[in-house]
Amino acid sequence: MRKAICLLSGGLDSATCLGVARRDGFTSYALSFDYGQRHIFELEAARNVAAALGAVDHRVAHIDLRMFGGSALTAGIDVPKHHSVEEIEPGIPITYVPARNTIFLSFAMAWAEVLGASDIFLGVNAVDYSGYPDCRPEFVAAFEAMANLATKTGVEGTTKLKIHTPLLQLSKAEIIRLGASCGVDYGLTHSCYDPAADGRPCGECDSCLLRAKGFAEAGVRDRLWDRYGL
Repeated sequence: MRKAICLLSGGLDSATCLGVARRDGFTSYALSFDYGQRHIFELEAARNVAAALGAVDHRVAHIDLRMFGGSALTAGIDVPKHHSVEEIEPGIPITYVPARNTIFLSFAMAWAEVLGASDIFLGVNAVDYSGYPDCRPEFVAAFEAMANLATKTGVEGTTKLKIHTPLLQLSKAEIIRLGASCGVDYGLTHSCYDPAADGRPCGECDSCLLRAKGFAEAGVRDRLWDRYGL
């Protein structure tokens, strides 16, 4: 079976990507990051998702992006809260973490080279497309081209790295339906940018609102929100 590195935050999108990789016959190696994010609770979710979806290895890389700040997820900046999706402002939100996907993919590229793997799964999607610059297809294509120039195995032709983005053109509802068909238990995932200490979602940040909208449109009950009575 082919090996694949799956970037796994513990959220809905990355869990779906891991489910798709398993469905498509890959042996999955899950990679998560403790980068100083305020929603550190997501790492417990990542561990549970990796175990449930049969990742053969799950590693957590420790870096501290708080040293740069510049984001509501890594600095003393309030996470924006709203009552509805319609209130979310257009443009790049303050929850964008500078260079995050570039950093994460660099780690994934390094592990892939060590494993002799040619495949990386990344859960960027159409919902994030208009907000985060490092979720655009142009960015993914540019990184993939760079990666094949930057590694020993790429230069020698042993591997040709491919970054899989199966969620790129899907809405949240479509992602949820896809994940359900792949056996993803969304009750194990975590999406909130500003959870309580016990992981209870705030229900008002952009991520919570988009998650709720996705489940409503998919006609699927969110077992995570059920757990907290939301």
